[in-house]
Amino acid sequence: MTGSGAGSRWSNWSGCVACEPAALPAPASEAELAALVARAGTERRTLRVAGTGHSFTPLVATSGWVARLDALAGIAASDSARLEAEVWAGTTLRDLGEALLARGLAQENLGDVDVQTVGGALGTGTHGTGVGLRNLSAQVASLRLVLASGEVVECSAEREPDLFRAARVSFGALGVVSAARFRLLPAYRLHERVRRGPLAACLERLAESVAGSRHYEFFWFPKQDFVEEKALHPTAAEPDAVAGAKGERIGWSAHVLPSVRELKFNEMEYSVPAEAGPACFRAVEARMRARWPEVAWPVEYRTLAADDAWLSTASERATVTISIHEDARRPHEPLFSDLEPIFVEHEGRPHWGKWHARKAADLARLYPRFDDFARLRARVDPRGVFLNDHLRALLGA
Repeated sequence: MTGSGAGSRWSNWSGCVACEPAALPAPASEAELAALVARAGTERRTLRVAGTGHSFTPLVATSGWVARLDALAGIAASDSARLEAEVWAGTTLRDLGEALLARGLAQENLGDVDVQTVGGALGTGTHGTGVGLRNLSAQVASLRLVLASGEVVECSAEREPDLFRAARVSFGALGVVSAARFRLLPAYRLHERVRRGPLAACLERLAESVAGSRHYEFFWFPKQDFVEEKALHPTAAEPDAVAGAKGERIGWSAHVLPSVRELKFNEMEYSVPAEAGPACFRAVEARMRARWPEVAWPVEYRTLAADDAWLSTASERATVTISIHEDARRPHEPLFSDLEPIFVEHEGRPHWGKWHARKAADLARLYPRFDDFARLRARVDPRGVFLNDHLRALLGA
C-alpha cells in the first residue's frame, strides 16, 4: 500500500471535501484490486475509490481505505469494425479521447470537462448536453465489477441485466468498476459556434435552439447579466474553414466537447423534467437577481435524453440540467442551500457528484427503481464494505 499511516490525507479537486484514510492503496492490476477488496471485507474496513476528485460531495470520504486506480489505465482492447473498446476504469477521459482518436474512434458525447476517470465519470452519472444524447454511462455495453467478496463479474444488458442497470450509475456502492466496454462512433469533427447576448433573447428562442442543435447549452452570468450560448454540429469541414471567424472553431469531437476549467469552484446541479426546465430556470434567475446579484460564476443550462440506468438522473425521463457554480474561495453552502428548494419544487434529482442536501427519504420517490437499488446493494455488499457515512444517509443503509 502507498500513503499508509497517520500522514495519509485525501482531498477533492476544489478542497471542499477532505479525509484522513488509514491507507491509500494503489493496486497495480485487476487481480490486486480484487485481493484488496476481499481483504477490506475480511478486515471489516470501508473501501472507497478516488478518481481525480472532481466531485463536490463526500463520496470518497472515509477513515478506512481510499484506493486509486491510476495503474488500471488505458485501452485494454478495441475493435474498430464493431466500434467498441474496453477501457480500464482509471483512464482519464482526456487520455481516452486521444487513444480513441488514434484508432479512428470517438465517444458519442462528453461532459464539460475531461479530467475525470472513466470509473468516476460513470459512477456519478456524468453527462454532456444534447436533446437526443444520453449520459456517459449509456454508452457502456458492459462493465467489469469487483464485488465485496473480491469476485470479478461482467455484466451487460444480456448478462446480469439488473446488476448492469444498477451499476452503470452507482457511485461505487455496489462494487468497484475495473473496466467498461464502450459503444463508439467513427471519429468525427464538430463545428462550434459561441455567441453572447441578453438573457431575454436567449430564453425566447430556447426551444428552437435546443431542437436545432446536436449539442446546445447556455451560461447565464448573473453579475454581468449576459448569456453565452454554445451550439455544436457535426461537420466534414476542415478546421481552416472557419479560421478567423469570431466565436467559431472546428475540431475533433474529443477536443471540442470538453472545456478547460482552471479556476477552482464548487458546484450544485439538479436534473428536472425537460418540460419543467424553462420555468425552473426562471425561478432560479429571479431568486439570484433578488438575493445573489454579486455571484459572478455562471448558471449552466443543458439537456439530456432519458436512459434506463436505475439511479441515472435522467432515468426514464427526458431532462434539463441546471448547474450553479461558486468560486472555491467563497462560501458556497448559503447560495446552494437557498436555491435548492427551487429544484425540489420542480421534482429535481441532484447530481450525485455535486453539492446537495438530499437524503434517502427525499430521493426514494424520485427514482422508480430506488428501492430495487437498495435491495441489490444489500445483497451484493451485506457487510457494507463500500459504504461511508454519506452513502448510508443517501441510500438509507
